[in-house]
Amino acid sequence: MMLRFHDVYVEDSSTVAGPYEAKGPLKNSFDKKYTKDLYCKEDSFEKAEVKLLEDSMKVLLKKAKIEKDEIDLVIAGDLLNQITSSCYSALHMDCSFLGIYSACATSVEGILIGASMIDGGKIKNCIAATASHNMSSEKQFRNPTEYGAPKPKTATFTATGGASILLSKKPSKVKVVDGLIGTIQDYNQKDPLHMGAVMAPAAADTISKYLKESGRKVEDFDYILTGDLGLYGKEILKDLLKMDHNIVLGDQYNDCGVMLYDLEKQQDVNAGGSGPVCSALVNYGKIMKGLQSGKYKRVLLVATGALFSPTFVFQKEPILSIAHAVCLEAIA
Repeated sequence: MMLRFHDVYVEDSSTVAGPYEAKGPLKNSFDKKYTKDLYCKEDSFEKAEVKLLEDSMKVLLKKAKIEKDEIDLVIAGDLLNQITSSCYSALHMDCSFLGIYSACATSVEGILIGASMIDGGKIKNCIAATASHNMSSEKQFRNPTEYGAPKPKTATFTATGGASILLSKKPSKVKVVDGLIGTIQDYNQKDPLHMGAVMAPAAADTISKYLKESGRKVEDFDYILTGDLGLYGKEILKDLLKMDHNIVLGDQYNDCGVMLYDLEKQQDVNAGGSGPVCSALVNYGKIMKGLQSGKYKRVLLVATGALFSPTFVFQKEPILSIAHAVCLEAIA
């Protein structure tokens, strides 16, 4: 489903990074970093994830010079059961809240929902936010972690951090132009340690549909960014688009899971980053700064999500996937 927006803008965004992310190539683009402690001074990894998301919203309010009672709505999601991190983080905002889940595609889903409500005149502004934590996700999806089982090169590394974006009708340097709500894909992929292969078909489907319905070409974008396909999923996507849709992704294409870490120096993350905050840390940091400065004119964000349930994997069911897209443009 294609969505077109008229007067929806990005007032600002914020990023809070964990220790691994703070050592990566994008470290200077983050607003706040926890450089040493995965617990973020809390007594559990789950509470640390809550703090990361809370911090990102507090930083965003400060950057945008707006009080929390001026926010109409918070839209947030994460990977934990019952999106617990988002619920606890939104508590301190004391405003209307929508909890959402599209796994690692959650950040763009939040933007699409918020932009639709603003464009429809239902609200004046909203915060869309997400978070993930490497260890809380590992505990939930790959428990028990104490076994220390080695992972294949295709496995990705759940990013630790929180990220938020403020959307409103107030004109700014960045506009939310349009987007596409993705369709769930099933390519009969069953390997939870190769999420790139799981999500690449969804990314290919969304990108091909978006380009067709928007009338734009690959060359019309400074960047086309997928969420967290990693090194191997990135190549699978390029092959799928070329073979099935005759679309060739050039140098303007990259994957946030590859960009977030220093893979050449073998920062120990296997195929790259994953998790809802993986793409958000890249997009709300480096990419947003580039749009605000005018370095980039138009960017297509394609957040990718594996709708992954350990229960269904144990029952030998395939892992479903989805990808949502949103186009952001710099305003001269």
